[in-house]
Amino acid sequence: MLTAHCDAARPFSVCASSEDRLPAWLPLRAVTDAAERLHGHIVRTPLLHAPALGRDLWLKAETFQATGAFKERGALNRLLRLSAPERAGGVVAMSAGNHAQGVALHARRLGVKATIVMPETAPRCKVERTAELGAEVVLHGATVGEAKGKALELATERRLTFVHPYDDPDVIAGQGTVGLEVLADRPDLDTLVVPVGGGGLLAGITAAVKAVKPGVRVVGVRLAQRGGRTLADGINVHALGKLPQEVVATLVDSVVEVSEGEIAAAMRALHGSFGVVAEGAGAAAVAALLAGRLGRTGRTVAVLSGRNVDGDTLARTLAAA
Repeated sequence: MLTAHCDAARPFSVCASSEDRLPAWLPLRAVTDAAERLHGHIVRTPLLHAPALGRDLWLKAETFQATGAFKERGALNRLLRLSAPERAGGVVAMSAGNHAQGVALHARRLGVKATIVMPETAPRCKVERTAELGAEVVLHGATVGEAKGKALELATERRLTFVHPYDDPDVIAGQGTVGLEVLADRPDLDTLVVPVGGGGLLAGITAAVKAVKPGVRVVGVRLAQRGGRTLADGINVHALGKLPQEVVATLVDSVVEVSEGEIAAAMRALHGSFGVVAEGAGAAAVAALLAGRLGRTGRTVAVLSGRNVDGDTLARTLAAA
């Protein structure tokens, strides 16, 4: 059994024995520093009590971010860490949509030219919004993996800095600020449930939470069948990134899977019982809870990671009850 020695004089009463389990590239200080960088530039999202969905369930509403998703946390943290020559040269990223919008929004604000490669299957609303935010959008391939190849090609050709959506230490640290906010609002938390595609959000949150309160159970939620069209495009990733995998293998308590039908049911439940619009990936954590994948969870927070879904897709999903 792990014995934690906590120092109340340090931020969030850090448990040193748990912090020692974090990889060298992701100390808790990286997440707390990211929180300071992001302060005032992103939305400090609320925890919403959702008793209609679970007696002791709270929703971390990243849907309230300016771009409608958590991704801008990591994108902005990475952009703020660029060197002066990197800022001048511009950046390139690949994304199914939410990372694209986060990079585009904050690159424009910082005066950095952004090029985003998106798969041809990306939701129309995400493609249009990314372009509206000032980024050059390049559509390529059927998957995020194929889009990545094109992004790396453009990085070499144009001498751009590649901003990976989840396999980057600064991006992961930025996403970890979600975990710090959850603990600040619900220090009595028992279980934290997080959608997972490439793993940047899950890795960042887990590192922060386990360093501060190692007894919290952290569960990742994946799409059961990945590849092809899905409501949950944001987590339609075949494998975890190399860096997130290092954290997930060491610190995450479990990873469960949900089906397309369970995600659709969660989207309907969030809208019908709580008045919240969530995209498929954003509803994945709630889907796992409603489907009974987690058993007893105690006081629980589910991360609503995003709201960006095409109107016609949302209408069809809600009508299919």
